[in-house]
Amino acid sequence: MRVLVLAYGTRGDVQPMVALAAALRTAGHEPLLAAPSSFATLAEPHGVPFAGLDEGILRLWSAPEMHETAGHGKGGLASMRAYAGYVREMKPALRKLLAGAWHAASGSGAEILVHSPVAIAGPHLAERLGVPSVIAALDPLYVPTREFANPLMLAPSWLPAAFNRLTHVAFVRGQLRLAGLGVDRWRGETLGLPRRRGRHDPLRQPGGHPTHVLNQVSHHVLTPPPDWPSTVHTTGYWYLPAPPDYAPPPALAEFLAAGEPPVYIGFGSVVGYDPAGMGKLVLEALDRAGARAVIATGWGGIAPGTALPASVLAIDQAPHDWLLPRMSTVVHHAGGTTWTAVAAGRPQVVCPSIGDQPFWARRMHALGVAPAPIPAAKLTAAGLAAAILAARGDSAIRARAADLGDRIRAETGAANAVAVLEKIHAER
Repeated sequence: MRVLVLAYGTRGDVQPMVALAAALRTAGHEPLLAAPSSFATLAEPHGVPFAGLDEGILRLWSAPEMHETAGHGKGGLASMRAYAGYVREMKPALRKLLAGAWHAASGSGAEILVHSPVAIAGPHLAERLGVPSVIAALDPLYVPTREFANPLMLAPSWLPAAFNRLTHVAFVRGQLRLAGLGVDRWRGETLGLPRRRGRHDPLRQPGGHPTHVLNQVSHHVLTPPPDWPSTVHTTGYWYLPAPPDYAPPPALAEFLAAGEPPVYIGFGSVVGYDPAGMGKLVLEALDRAGARAVIATGWGGIAPGTALPASVLAIDQAPHDWLLPRMSTVVHHAGGTTWTAVAAGRPQVVCPSIGDQPFWARRMHALGVAPAPIPAAKLTAAGLAAAILAARGDSAIRARAADLGDRIRAETGAANAVAVLEKIHAER
């Protein structure tokens, strides 16, 4: 079975797709991963064939203008003008991305195309190749349900169940409108496809039957709603293990050996955090809590070069499946770190900011593995210190986190997804 795996976004978006491609190889299939070019080094150790995609859109996402418009910058008219420029630059970047996606697909010989929702070219490429498209979703954003509102809609929990379904429908319709911008011309001129009704609906195949959706989440974290159709498959998380020969940098190994398990603090690739201000806040919180810590640098982390006490180590990155089990507590923003934190079986402190983060932050609290979330906009040194002390000191939270970790690690999410793809292929 030849499978084109199409992914786009930051590491949290791409890494699970590398895990899926690796699982396909293990099962004897022939995957091709098409993803932003910089992730070739992530795929290579796992023997995953790779096709690089243009990273222009990713560069725009990480530009200072986006930091301004994310709500943590100066804002104002200058920011609005910068954002307008960003929108103008998005069009040629999108054209390059679509051209690269077609180049990868046209020579892939794919019999199934698996795509993340943000990879909007996926359904159109599958239609051009005459093969099924399958959605690989990190979040339950697309398939309507009465059980909960769309995680990106930020709807209050007391709304009627019927409204929950409407939030999903409204989200998909909004996505359909956006998908048409810049895609229809490429669809017609490059792919030679007609402007048929429903062409931008990822939940429907060209023949009208429903698209299969692979939900990359554990049923221990989110119980599949009973009103989801049988085409929605909750597989469990797709973890990419650290290379078997991984050895931590000497500074990290020495720091871990020098004292009690530290707190991990990392806010990932979230645009809008202020690294300098965040670093000052985090260091004060750690001092108040009397905690050692490993802090990840990056867009949403502490600014590189910040003076640190001996009780704090800054790192660029380390494989989470190796690092987080060695931590006492995991402080994060409810992005991709959520899934590695639950697998590590460690208490969490969650500071959500945008998008689906508040949804998953509430889930961690509801599962009893984290104190109440602290929204990033309301984060203070005193509040963060109190949450760290609560997470580390509450034996019930520690026990629930350890139990959830045991259940998560027993799952085989990527292999389960491969089994679904094999069935889809067999039924073609």
